[in-house]
Amino acid sequence: MHRLVLLGLAAGVSVTLLGGCSSRQASDETAGGPPAPIEEVVPVGEADRSRAGRAAALDVIATPMPAPYSPAPPREHRERYPDAGDNPVKVAAEEPVSTFSIDVDTASYGNVRRLLGHGVLPPADAVRIEELINYFRYDYPAPADGEAFRVVTEVGPAPWHPGRRLLHIGLRGASIDTADLPPANLVFLVDVSGSMDSPQKIDLVKASMKLLARQLDADDRLSIAVYAGAAGTALEPTPGDRTAAIEAAIDRLQPGGSTYGEAGIRLAYALARQAYIEGGINRVILATDGDFNVGVTSVDELKELVARERESGVTLTVLGFGSGNYNDALMQALAQTGNGNAAYVDSFNEARKVLVEELGATLSVIAKDVKVQVEFNPAVVAEYRLLGYETRLLAREDFNNDRVDAGEIGAGHTVTALYELTLRGSDARRIDPLRYGSERPPASGRHADELALVRLRHKEPTGRTSRLQEIPVRVADMRDSLAETRDDFRFSAAVAAFGTLLRGGTAVESFGYDDVIELARDARGSDPDGYRSEFLGLARSAAALAGSPPPSPAVGRH
Repeated sequence: MHRLVLLGLAAGVSVTLLGGCSSRQASDETAGGPPAPIEEVVPVGEADRSRAGRAAALDVIATPMPAPYSPAPPREHRERYPDAGDNPVKVAAEEPVSTFSIDVDTASYGNVRRLLGHGVLPPADAVRIEELINYFRYDYPAPADGEAFRVVTEVGPAPWHPGRRLLHIGLRGASIDTADLPPANLVFLVDVSGSMDSPQKIDLVKASMKLLARQLDADDRLSIAVYAGAAGTALEPTPGDRTAAIEAAIDRLQPGGSTYGEAGIRLAYALARQAYIEGGINRVILATDGDFNVGVTSVDELKELVARERESGVTLTVLGFGSGNYNDALMQALAQTGNGNAAYVDSFNEARKVLVEELGATLSVIAKDVKVQVEFNPAVVAEYRLLGYETRLLAREDFNNDRVDAGEIGAGHTVTALYELTLRGSDARRIDPLRYGSERPPASGRHADELALVRLRHKEPTGRTSRLQEIPVRVADMRDSLAETRDDFRFSAAVAAFGTLLRGGTAVESFGYDDVIELARDARGSDPDGYRSEFLGLARSAAALAGSPPPSPAVGRH
């Protein structure tokens, strides 16, 4: 697998990628001939459906080149999101242990950006704070040779309350140069139902598929499965250097019909097993708006299906597209169950970020079933609250149970988690002590100087037994002022506050969008790709929609 150098690409020139053939592509077409027509698979119990109707759903007539991406206004009332309330404040003396699964998904950020771009504040459940934070890369130190990842911690003031602290936990996965990635066996599973018939869906899907296809070489294999009223094979496993043949198959995809997602999932995993590469990357990439309406449509039943299929060693990436009937809840469930990740592709630039810039992190798993458990020292910490990860919480006993599924980390991924803390003796406590209970006395001995202990468990990509890592967080390492903290600490805090405000929460007190903008502006760091600067624009849009006054252009706080 190799990465092409893409210069000057932007959403406005996406048509250029789709038109014409290079000399290499022309020779591919001559050598390999046109790809085989879509092989139709008739779903069980649907034999009486007319062949004409199924053919309409899997049309193989070549389509014209799509126009540049131009989103249509969303219809939020038909969109579905996971129902998860904010994490509550916990008393450390009563519940000193917090456990959750790592999450590297970024779908919520792209979706929030799409909604704000249409002048709409997102519904609270569409905002997952951890996915907003983890959209950005952080400058954590690289792991030592032979290690899957490295963990760093930092404790400093909470920007929204002088009496509280933030515990910042950062993980960085080992990087793999794109040229050094093992051979990939990829199956694109494309929703070609009628709900995908719009430029921001099927046309953007096609452009995204071509971006990824152009990163492949002769050692890789690419297949395409599609589903609408039935499921079918649009491209049998094909060497990655057959670019023209692959793109011709992509161009012929046409939307129409209902959405038999279950059949598509079964077919895609079957194709992945057919071309399985031992020791390579074996992954299904589902591109859909998530609107399943034929066959099995229950989230729980579809999760069970994906859980069974993942035992073959094939992982799952879910790419969300479009608006109106976007089913975020289903796509999150499938990605989490399929040992993969989820992203929302709202533009060609986002497709480039996920499928080119972060290709290794998207495709290559370096650690699986990664769990975090934090034990707080009640002698130091009175209260704590985990910011985000509401859909990733685990029971305390799940941490040591290697049969419990958890999240995966891709090559080069950075993952961040934040806890808000109230220390003992602070007047910022939000929960009164129990009249008939007693809090633990200050600890003595060799752990008296510790604020918390961070534990991590992970398995090797093909392993079954987890490894334990422990990192103590020492009181002496706490920063006394925001000015002493790193850019990454302050920027992630600004994103967390932004997400809290979008969710309508009051946990950030009087800290508003103008404060978010000021804090993030001073913590951008080098920002070579401009993603942190883009965040400032999103915060300004949210401020305008929420009726906040414009922020002062003055230099930020110190």
